[in-house]
Formats: sequence, C-alpha cells, structure tokens
Amino acid sequence: MIEVATSTILAAPTDRVWEIVRDFNGHDRWHPIVAESRIERGEPADRVGCVRRFVLQDGSELREQLLALSDLEQSFTYCLLDTPVPLFNYVATVRLLPVTDGDLTFALWRARFTTRPGDEAAMRRLVQEEVQMAGFRAIRAIVEGPGEG
Repeated sequence: MIEVATSTILAAPTDRVWEIVRDFNGHDRWHPIVAESRIERGEPADRVGCVRRFVLQDGSELREQLLALSDLEQSFTYCLLDTPVPLFNYVATVRLLPVTDGDLTFALWRARFTTRPGDEAAMRRLVQEEVQMAGFRAIRAIVEGPGEG
C-alpha cells in the first residue's frame, strides 16, 4: 500500500476553506484538472454514498464516492470507483485544522492506494503533485487572493 500525504498552511480561517472544499461536487470550480463535475442520480453532494463523475481537462473521466463527511471535524473521505490511470483501492481524506496563531488553516490531504508494479513512482507523483498540491495551490489562490500569502 502506498500512502501520499500533502499538507499546507493557508492564510484563512478553517471555516472559509471548508466552504470551498466541503462541496463534494465543487471541484470543477476550483481544482485545475477538473473540467466538469456532477453527482449521479441527482443526489445531494453531502450525502454519504453519493457518487461524483469528473470529466478532467484532458477529456478522461473518473468516478468517486463520498465515504464520510464531518462538518464538526471539517473532513471528508472518498474513494475512487473508476479511473483512467492505474490507481487501485484508492481512499483519500481531506482534513482541516485551525492554526490559532494567526487564524490560519492547516490542511492535510492523505491518500492510500495500490498500483501496478513499476507504476509506483509515477502514481505517487501524480497523486501528490497533480491532485493534492495543485488543489492546495488553487484553494490558496481563492482564499488568500492575488499578491497575498
């Protein structure tokens, strides 16, 4: 099992960041690799068990299922159901924690998965750089604004 964990500090309170990341159907509004997102069967985006279908910028598609959502802990967990890349048994959690010195947010995005032998380094890089780090950079641009942070 491979584990990839990426964390950052965002210059915004956790409630502000949670407004953005809580929407399980909202990645197309902030994540640079997601072109389109929709929840299947018209279910609410905060219903545990709902499935979102992404169309990525390159035209490929993937499906993810919401496994847990906690407003109290400001966290959600999801898994990949269908993906165009060799990520198997993929489960990820995004969690926000307050940094009280400055009213900042500590954000952690952790994923665990398996892949084909020989693909470990490429899939680790994909998850960490193109998913997690790119997502945090996009969120930072929204909550901190231009010229800040």
